[in-house]
Amino acid sequence: MIIGDRAILPGCPNVEHVPLERPRVTGKLDPANSRYVLRLIDRAVQGCLAGEFGAMVTAPVQKSVINDAGIAFTGHTEYLAERAGAEHVVMMLVGGGLRVALATTHLPLAAVPASISEKKLLLTLRVLDRDLKRWFKIGKPRILVAGLNPHSGEGGHLGAEDAEIIAPAIQKAIALGIAASGPIPADTLFVPERLKGADCVLAMYHDQGLPVLKYASFGRGVNVTLGLPFVRTSVDHGTALDIAGTGKADPGSLIEAVRLAIELAPSAR
Repeated sequence: MIIGDRAILPGCPNVEHVPLERPRVTGKLDPANSRYVLRLIDRAVQGCLAGEFGAMVTAPVQKSVINDAGIAFTGHTEYLAERAGAEHVVMMLVGGGLRVALATTHLPLAAVPASISEKKLLLTLRVLDRDLKRWFKIGKPRILVAGLNPHSGEGGHLGAEDAEIIAPAIQKAIALGIAASGPIPADTLFVPERLKGADCVLAMYHDQGLPVLKYASFGRGVNVTLGLPFVRTSVDHGTALDIAGTGKADPGSLIEAVRLAIELAPSAR
C-alpha cells in the first residue's frame, strides 16, 4: 500500500490518498507541506501498530523544511520511536555484506562524547541482540563494538571514554549473554578478517561507521530501525533535490528497502 497524494503518484496502484496542503513544485521545498509529510508517517505507524500493515518502508525526508515549518524534527528514527512508544531505538544500515548500527545518530560531532553513556550503550546492545534474533533470525548475534577515540583511547592518553564507559557496557552485555566484543579501534575494525566473525558492527557515531558501509553498498544500502514493535526499513540516502524531476534518481536503495521489509515482515514467514 502506498500512502500519499494521488496527484503525485499517477499510475500507482493501491494508493491511500492523503492530500497535500498545497500543490507541489518539483524540487522546491515548501514548509506548508511539512505537516503532510508527518501525516503520512503517522498513518503508517497507526497501520503497523494495528497489524494492518506487515512493515513500513519510508522514502527520504527533508528534515530542514520540517524544522523551517516550526516543527522540531531530527529524523524518521527519533520520530518513529516517539510515535510507537519505543523505549530505545537503534539505527542500523544493511548493505555490501555489512550490518552497521549506531550508538548515536544525528548529532554534531562535538556532542557525541557526552551522549555516550554506559546505560545507553547497554540498552543499544540489548536491542541489537534481541532484534537480530527476532527479525534477522540470527541465533546468537556476534557484535563488534567500535571505540570512540583513536586506538580506543590509547590506554587513556587519547580519551577516557573507551575504558570508563564503553568497556564496562560491553562487560555488562556479556554478563547478560550477549556476544559483544570491544572496544575495537575503528581504523582496524572493518578489516575483512575481523568482519568474518561478526554479524553486526556498533559504531559510536554517524560518520564513524556509515562511510564504510556506503562505500561498500551506496545506492543499494538499507536503513533498518531496530527497537520498534514493527519492521521499518528506509533508503540510505537523502532527497537529492538537485535532480528532482530529471528522471536521473536511482531507485535501487528503495527497491532494496522494500525487498528487505518483505523478507523481515512477520507475515512473510
